[in-house]
Amino acid sequence: MARPELPIGTWGTIRTEKLAANRFRARARFRDYDGKTRDIEATDATRAAAERALKVKLRDRTTPNDDEITRETRVSRLAEVWIEEITAEERIAPQTIHRYETSVRTAILPALGNLRIREASVGRLDRFLREIAKDRPAAAKGVKVVLSQMFALAVRHGAIPTNPVRDTGRLRKPRRTVVALSDEHLHAVRTAIRDWQRPVPGKPGPRHTGDLADVVDLMLATGARIGEILALRWEDLDLATERPTLTICGTLVFVTGQGIFRQPWTKSDAGHRMVVLPRFAIGMLMDRKVDAPDNPHDAIFASRRGTWLSPNNVRRQWRQARADTDLDWVTPHTFRKTVATLIKEEKDTKSASAQLGHSSEEVTDTYYIAKAVQAPDVSDILERLGTHRHRRSVPPNPNDAHG
Repeated sequence: MARPELPIGTWGTIRTEKLAANRFRARARFRDYDGKTRDIEATDATRAAAERALKVKLRDRTTPNDDEITRETRVSRLAEVWIEEITAEERIAPQTIHRYETSVRTAILPALGNLRIREASVGRLDRFLREIAKDRPAAAKGVKVVLSQMFALAVRHGAIPTNPVRDTGRLRKPRRTVVALSDEHLHAVRTAIRDWQRPVPGKPGPRHTGDLADVVDLMLATGARIGEILALRWEDLDLATERPTLTICGTLVFVTGQGIFRQPWTKSDAGHRMVVLPRFAIGMLMDRKVDAPDNPHDAIFASRRGTWLSPNNVRRQWRQARADTDLDWVTPHTFRKTVATLIKEEKDTKSASAQLGHSSEEVTDTYYIAKAVQAPDVSDILERLGTHRHRRSVPPNPNDAHG
């Protein structure tokens, strides 16, 4: 009767032999992951040491192929191959790849780059992610996404049987408190911008333009992201209809080596939308159309050189404008949350979600709508629950004087 084959990934009896003084060889038959059985051997100074060396070889045995990704490949090389692959596929937006590269460069390579793929155990990766999450939970989430895709590539290449990132623990989610601007805050924002834009006698350099005030007004009028606002062209504006509209159909992105350019699609399919403009935005845009010089991009907001206005420059201008105020907590995204909160209060979450270009009402409700601090006044309704309540008898005060 024929001897049964070894299961794939296992080995038979280990045999040792003495080759010379202080030289031993250990051998075993190993059934590789391609189904073939091969002789594997290791040598060392003692019989026991040779057996230990062989067991290490057998344990770390991988599929014999010409693939550049194996169990012995370093994590740094795995990251490099993964970036090359997703770039060549062209299915991921360039700015997303840039964000992934930042996670690799600043977090993954310093801590894990020199490890072999086989050394990246579940426990080691779990500790690494939790250490990041202590101070930067959002960054830890991004790093986990990158690691998961990297090690999925290692699995596809046969370097490891399973993805170790899948079995790491869930990361802590930071508590989120959505804050929207009140009327008082809006007044303070506009005052800060007006003061910042006012020319200072004797101050060198070009005068501040009115761009910041107009950008903020259009964000408040639409709920659009700052990149979407700065990517708007005059052709996206329709002032000829009874209710003028603006079509949000692109966004500005920055890619290393390419600089800032207009991406002709929004962050998601739901982001492509047409919004009806309130009167204050129509007036601002009409005034701007009269005074704005032509630029090769037909951009509503262009730099002095006629290029796209950088989102980072607008953020920097806003930080300068709020420098001497108590508005440090107000960011461009705060304007977006203010729009969502107002629409929810006056109408519903569905309308707020559509205005912001979200594909899910849950995202809008969780991350963009400020929840009321004070509950509505329903005290008259609750009064019914005390209808048959017995009044508590109050015992007489012994210190009271009696006649």
